[in-house]
Amino acid sequence: MVELIIEDSKGKGTKGNLSKSQKIIEQNELDRNAMGGTELMKYGLYERLPEELLEKFQIIPSRVRDIDPDRIPILWNHDLAGDPETKHLENVKAEDLKFEKLVFVSHWQLQQFKNYLNIPYSKSIVLQNAIEPIPEHEKPDDVTNLCYHTTPHRGLELLIPVFEHLSKNEFKSLKKPVHLHVYSDFNIYGWPERNKPYLEVFDRCRQHDNITYHHTLSNKEMKKELEKMHIFAYPSIWAETSCIALLEAMSAGLLCVHSAYAALPETAGNWTMMYPMTEDHPTHCNRFADQLLSACSMVDQKFMKDRLDMQRRYINGFYSWDTRAMQWEAMLKGILNNG
Repeated sequence: MVELIIEDSKGKGTKGNLSKSQKIIEQNELDRNAMGGTELMKYGLYERLPEELLEKFQIIPSRVRDIDPDRIPILWNHDLAGDPETKHLENVKAEDLKFEKLVFVSHWQLQQFKNYLNIPYSKSIVLQNAIEPIPEHEKPDDVTNLCYHTTPHRGLELLIPVFEHLSKNEFKSLKKPVHLHVYSDFNIYGWPERNKPYLEVFDRCRQHDNITYHHTLSNKEMKKELEKMHIFAYPSIWAETSCIALLEAMSAGLLCVHSAYAALPETAGNWTMMYPMTEDHPTHCNRFADQLLSACSMVDQKFMKDRLDMQRRYINGFYSWDTRAMQWEAMLKGILNNG
């Protein structure tokens, strides 16, 4: 039997003898020790679908290494269209495609693959990511807690100078103190060497009285931390194809402040505080600072609490694993029935 340590979609680590469906989970040299969003989705799906159905399919998350001739191949795309790993899809006609289906996690991502690689629409489908809803809870009322809980290259270098400036100035006029919690590094992917360019910004976090630097946590631990948070501060400069961090923050009732970039507007469903994306970092910082200050000013107001409750119910319904697992099962059964 294969022995493997994994963290299930609820954040619980398991080790030991794996079921038949777990043994056929696709892995490669890059994700073997990772537990990011793609891995959470991969293990979450295999927990929820019938083994007798899964064993008929080879569901490959993004990076193709080998295709099993005895199973039906499905390519589950999580990455960007410009990733070198996607080049094999360029201009391939539907009848020549090696995969029965190309699955995408957002409509934005699918359109990017069509624009850049000319993939066949007839073989493509969007099945968004999914989460386990975060239960209702009370948040601290003596402080406004901000959080950043994703890898550092996605916008941490913009967040820290903005927070430093606001802490010296505008935040002092607010009724409550504002504290930033940073959960960020590449350890969650098993890539500690990639932390090196961000060590200076990590040190700035540690040295600031109103910032706590935590490193990354397991998904289970992070979801508990989100129950203490009020605002997800995310000046994103990374083209997200979805965004699990955003979905879980919204499920936890956080007011989310982020750029309107890539798939974030689609993922957010117009519930969040977005501002226009720009490549110019000083302009980006100014736009983000204005929105973040507004968020801190209104997060405790009744109209915003009511809106965040509606946001939470929307996310917990549309992005629930109960919904998504049914869609996956229906798609796979449809392939078998039409084959």
